Amino acid sequence: MRRVTLFVNGSPRNGKVVAVYGTLSDLLSVASNKLGIKATSVYNGKGGLIDDIALIRDDDVLFVCEGEPFIDPQTDGRPHEGLTGSHTDWLTLNVGGRYFTTTRSTLVNKEPDSMLAHMFKDKDAWGNKQDHRGAFLIDRSPEYFEPILNYLRHGQLIVNDGINLLGVLEEARFFGIDSLIEHLEIAIKNSQPAEDHSPISRKEFVRFLLATPTKSELRCQGLNFSGADLSRLDLRYINFKMANLSRCNLAHANLCCANLERADLSGSVLDCANLQGVKMLCSNAEGASLKGCNFEDPSGLKANLEGANLKGVDMEGSQMTGINLRVATLKNAKLKNCNLRGATLAGTDLENCDLSGCDLQEANLRGSNVKGAIFEEMLTPLHMSQSVR
Repeated sequence: MRRVTLFVNGSPRNGKVVAVYGTLSDLLSVASNKLGIKATSVYNGKGGLIDDIALIRDDDVLFVCEGEPFIDPQTDGRPHEGLTGSHTDWLTLNVGGRYFTTTRSTLVNKEPDSMLAHMFKDKDAWGNKQDHRGAFLIDRSPEYFEPILNYLRHGQLIVNDGINLLGVLEEARFFGIDSLIEHLEIAIKNSQPAEDHSPISRKEFVRFLLATPTKSELRCQGLNFSGADLSRLDLRYINFKMANLSRCNLAHANLCCANLERADLSGSVLDCANLQGVKMLCSNAEGASLKGCNFEDPSGLKANLEGANLKGVDMEGSQMTGINLRVATLKNAKLKNCNLRGATLAGTDLENCDLSGCDLQEANLRGSNVKGAIFEEMLTPLHMSQSVR
């Protein structure tokens, strides 16, 4: 019976003594089991490939491979420095279980201040660990490492489809590849879809309305509806707070109890809209048309337009009983023939406002600015107690 000592290719350590019997395939099977590898070929100590079991002698030292070329164990997997030079010798890296072969100069020259450069600039300076094949172990993701290695080779950032640029960026930061970090940040920014600030159309909004249960609160806060045609739609109780509704067509729309606080309604058309109990605090409706609107709620719920900007609005013929227009701006507004019974207009700017034919019975105008305001054809007398004394 013959016995031999088996080592993993390139390693003079952790050998196994086994008996030789049967065929070469039997020996490879035993080697695979003993060394924990998938043995495919056997070499003698001088690098000679053994292809016949009869060539093996008693007490031979053999090196088992998984298909890779023979590696002389005397060099520990590294070429002789005298033959290649300290910055041009070849290295094999085991990155997360995947092997990469490159030169020391590739890892060092492009980014001399990087972690990779410090790891391989001086041999054994970092005490890098090696696997059984002599490859240097690096516990990082191979998918993200490959673009970095290629960048160090030719200076171009090339990333295959399916590779997340954010992952490559994190690896570049880990290894300190500063010049690549800048390229990646630009590439990531360019790959992001452009922010869509385009206004929501009537078709999109109607689809949105139909998909929402009637009992669910619809939140449209801060959305952009600029120029949209929302006329004759049922928009009750919808939250339009801080939404952009400028130049919208809201004629005949039902906005009962809708929240339009701080919304932009400038230049919009709300003629004949139902605005019972609407909240329009500090909203901007400058230049809007609100002719024939109904702000009066039979249940007593009052519309609140406190602090709203209503410069130049046309509210002719609107029903505004009990409306709150406290400290609102109605400069140059048209309020002809409006019903303002019991309305709160305290501190309101009514300069050059046309209030002809209005019903201001029990309205509160204390502290309001009525300079240049027109009070012709009033339905009820305006008492001085209602205004500034």
